[in-house]
Amino acid sequence: MNEKKRIALTSVLAAVFLTGLKLAVGLATNSLGILSEAAHSGLDLAAALMTLFAVNISDRPADESHQYGHGKFEGFSAFLEVLLLLGTCAYIILEAVERLSGKSARVEVNVYSFAVMGISIIVDISRSTALYRIARKHRSQALEADALHFSSDIWSSAVVIIGLVAYKFLGFAQADSIAALMVALLVIVVSIRLAARTVDVLLDRAPAGVRQKIRDALARMPGVEKLDSLRTRTSGAKTFVDMRLTLVGELSFSEAHRIASVAEAKVSELIPGADVIVHADPGKRVSPKSETEDRISDIMREHRNLFAGYHNLNIVHHQDTYLVTMHLLMVGDSHIEEAHRVCDHLEQDIKQMIPGAEVNIHIEPVEH
Repeated sequence: MNEKKRIALTSVLAAVFLTGLKLAVGLATNSLGILSEAAHSGLDLAAALMTLFAVNISDRPADESHQYGHGKFEGFSAFLEVLLLLGTCAYIILEAVERLSGKSARVEVNVYSFAVMGISIIVDISRSTALYRIARKHRSQALEADALHFSSDIWSSAVVIIGLVAYKFLGFAQADSIAALMVALLVIVVSIRLAARTVDVLLDRAPAGVRQKIRDALARMPGVEKLDSLRTRTSGAKTFVDMRLTLVGELSFSEAHRIASVAEAKVSELIPGADVIVHADPGKRVSPKSETEDRISDIMREHRNLFAGYHNLNIVHHQDTYLVTMHLLMVGDSHIEEAHRVCDHLEQDIKQMIPGAEVNIHIEPVEH
């Protein structure tokens, strides 16, 4: 069993324990605050079961029916959890309003009332901390939703304890019902926040800030004329990026392929584990021969005794930088260290002539 499934199963067991404990003490004391917490924990149990199911499904690889994988099951599970939470809140609010409006209900507050809420807080702190850690590690929406449930329980349990103290020691008869209302309102706020996030995921909303980071990274790349289109979406822990680039027209096919691969690597650095597809289109070709090309040709002639020849010399001037590529022919029996020494020497001379230029030299062997 992997880490995600193990933490999800542990959350189910914790929810079973807390629901049973709160329900027993709530029924024994007739405390609406504790009963509302029992209902809340019961909902956590249902949510934890859905999370366990979603985690099992979402880890399956892509197939013919789900070609982007099964990660959306986590978002769908979180959305169902929201509906369950709102339904329970409606029941708690209705019962609390009836009690506040005159419905008699004697509440027995004893040591067990405080003990069960104290135990609940300890368990909730432990579970929410563990769930948040694993959720961040695996970028799991379902586990994050589960962690949100347990962390909201911490605050709602604290509110119930305050209500019990006010009822027991201050004689405030309506404190228990008010505490239940506060629990319900707190859960509604948490639910709305969770609903907004899960709907964004289900509707393929682009991750915040990611598009601008990608644009900034690609804008500084030599050889890239412009970014024509960029689409991002998430599915579970996976982010899919589809972009179309226009490259400067003078590039060779191999150089265009290299630039597309570099663009893909840059995006993968920004979004670890991303599935990136890069479409590269050629831009318009510019002028034929330039003064810069003549100067580089002079450098090559000066060092002609170091290599057998060269071809496919491309010089791209883009965004105040130069990209120089060529294929250098070396005699087949030349030592590899000698070949690299020659390349380094040529690159140094070219960069001295064109400060800041990026030089890529491909070595090809030729027979005598």
